[in-house]
Amino acid sequence: MKKKNLAALLMAGVMCVSLLAACSPKEQSSQPPSQGGSDVVTIKVGGIGPITGDNAQYGTATQWGAEIAVEEINALNGPIKLDFKYEDDTGVADTAVAAYNSLKDWAKDAPLVIYGCTTTAPCVAVASETYADRYFQLTPSASSPDVTNGKDNVFQMCFTDPGQGNAAAEYLKSAGLGTKIGVIYNNGSSYSTGIADAFIAKAKEIGLEVVATSTYPEDTTTDYTVQLNACKDAGADLVFLPIYYTPASLILAQAKQMNYAPTFFGGDGMDGMLDMDGFDKSLAEGLLLMTPFNASGTDERTKTFVETYQAAHNILPNQFAADGYDCMYAIYEACCQIDGIADMDSAQLCDALSALFTGGDFSVDGLTGTGMKWLTTGEISKAPVVVKVENGGYVTQ
Repeated sequence: MKKKNLAALLMAGVMCVSLLAACSPKEQSSQPPSQGGSDVVTIKVGGIGPITGDNAQYGTATQWGAEIAVEEINALNGPIKLDFKYEDDTGVADTAVAAYNSLKDWAKDAPLVIYGCTTTAPCVAVASETYADRYFQLTPSASSPDVTNGKDNVFQMCFTDPGQGNAAAEYLKSAGLGTKIGVIYNNGSSYSTGIADAFIAKAKEIGLEVVATSTYPEDTTTDYTVQLNACKDAGADLVFLPIYYTPASLILAQAKQMNYAPTFFGGDGMDGMLDMDGFDKSLAEGLLLMTPFNASGTDERTKTFVETYQAAHNILPNQFAADGYDCMYAIYEACCQIDGIADMDSAQLCDALSALFTGGDFSVDGLTGTGMKWLTTGEISKAPVVVKVENGGYVTQ
């Protein structure tokens, strides 16, 4: 798509969101004036995530969602502008730390905020570094409690794994879904294990009957017939899949081949399956999943974001993209509320942002929730949405 067309769409998005996102000018010092006469402070935001490798689809989504938000924010001519640079970590912890060090060199003496990482293991590694160096860090999608545990500077835009597992069990109980439940998860993934463990514990607590629990060692597994047969033989009429969409797509296909048709229910890692190249969407018909974002939403902000994202990338945005978008607005809106930000270095900015995020009064309205707030643990508080796949699209339940 031509840049001028994308710019036009982005400006249309700005008109829709400016009332939500714009912040009042503050007294700043030693910065060039904006067109409106206010002083402008530029905050460098360094992003980290996989844009190559097995998890590239997730990192790319968080990058693209963030870029759209940054374009909108900088077009507002407010007191804060964001200078955004994204580094590839290939989904590997050591590479992520190297990317982090590269971003520190890029920022030099300018105030720097770290956006990322996208996946858990790299984010845990980088979070240890940002905690020691005192950089504020906000991840769109690394959902393990290990990411934020013991670190007052690291925050999550996504649900935590245990929180998602608990919410899934409570939803099934309240909706009366599944008299006998099977669980299939990746026991080599902290994301999958964290959700599964919490789900199984909560299910036992509230009286749901889990009749089969099966695992596999990695997402490169291609044959899931053993796991599916365990659920089928146990009479499971609902199978909970706290996994990513690539293995989930194979499970759906293999279940059909063996004439096994339970209700399948997944977490936010399943979002994006419908846009996989070559995927038969009919396999997902009736699938339920928890997600903070529905690209079929009818509110103006969602419609504008989806239109802009599709025009730029020829694909529907998933919740990873939406969480990335919301991260940029959270950083921007928080920076707008900090007095004396023009004179702060990265460590001072880190302390100020961390105090604001945990103070109880700061909240953000975004694509993935309204009135979103953060706990002192770094975990976000927002309500999940359950959607059902009908006719190749999401329908909110």
